[in-house]
Amino acid sequence: MKRGVLFILFLVVSLLSVRAQDPIFSQFYAAPLQINPAFTGNTYAPHISLNYRNQWPAWANGTSAYVTYAAYYDQFSKSLNSGFGLSILTDDAGGGLITTNKISGYFSYRLQVVDEFYLKFGVEASAVQARYGWDKFQFLDQIDERFGFISPGGTPFPTEEVQPDDLNTTYFDVSAGLLAYNEIFYAGFSLKHLNTPNETLLNINDNINTGLPMRVSLHGGLELKIREGNNRRAASFISPNLMYVQQGDFGQVNAGALANWDAIFGGLWYRHAFTNPDAIITVIGVQKGVMKIGYSYDITVGSLAGQTNGSHEVSLILNFDRGKRIDYNDCFQLLR
Repeated sequence: MKRGVLFILFLVVSLLSVRAQDPIFSQFYAAPLQINPAFTGNTYAPHISLNYRNQWPAWANGTSAYVTYAAYYDQFSKSLNSGFGLSILTDDAGGGLITTNKISGYFSYRLQVVDEFYLKFGVEASAVQARYGWDKFQFLDQIDERFGFISPGGTPFPTEEVQPDDLNTTYFDVSAGLLAYNEIFYAGFSLKHLNTPNETLLNINDNINTGLPMRVSLHGGLELKIREGNNRRAASFISPNLMYVQQGDFGQVNAGALANWDAIFGGLWYRHAFTNPDAIITVIGVQKGVMKIGYSYDITVGSLAGQTNGSHEVSLILNFDRGKRIDYNDCFQLLR
């Protein structure tokens, strides 16, 4: 039994390592609260974002390695000088091996430093549930030297491992962030999992059970205006940006730009993991009225090129500020 338990832990740790632990959308601008809670409240009217990501759909016999769904709502209150938000996220890793459900609440406070230069402080509090698909795990005693895990009859070989009484774990998670910005640039950082919550299912080794690693994110960008928007047309601009994320021994650097011209927008980014190239991210989308729809495709590069079918991502944003006479005097058009 001890061997099987250790194998479960090996699978879980390996799975989390491959995905750099936290899921991160390639269209980060369509889910900014996932990067930094200080982005809460970039609009005065309700702002709703729906996001879907299918990463590496050809990873194992056509089973997607990671599928993530998320829904975000936030808006700013002038009377309180604060932003408020809510989100729901579901992440399916390994075709049901680990399914994580997360509900979060967000709060931000804006401080005017001088003229049009501001600071925003943000916090996030989350309730998280992780569920482990026991029937999808494969153990060492199921390996046949001729056929592997599957018998000639098409069924898995039996295991002597005993299923734990509880396959679910829940925990409380806290994050915080800071933004500095004006009408041209923004720069910020965030710290996710400040309380390093315990997400393990089997507490058999105190040296392994060290909690979820803190995630550090540094990010910044510019908004280079081409043409001002009005009630009949969207603003036109180019927004180059850079993001650095590290969690434990894993991390990434994401650099690129998005261009918006009237109702059409498109972008190109390059994402590099610490030890190898990761992907080229292509984005195209359209916006009309309060609605903004984007599609992105990650072209996998490096050692996994040609083996994953890349990653697909779709976003739908509803910004009820559009069409109103609002002068923001900031650089967050990309994030609306």
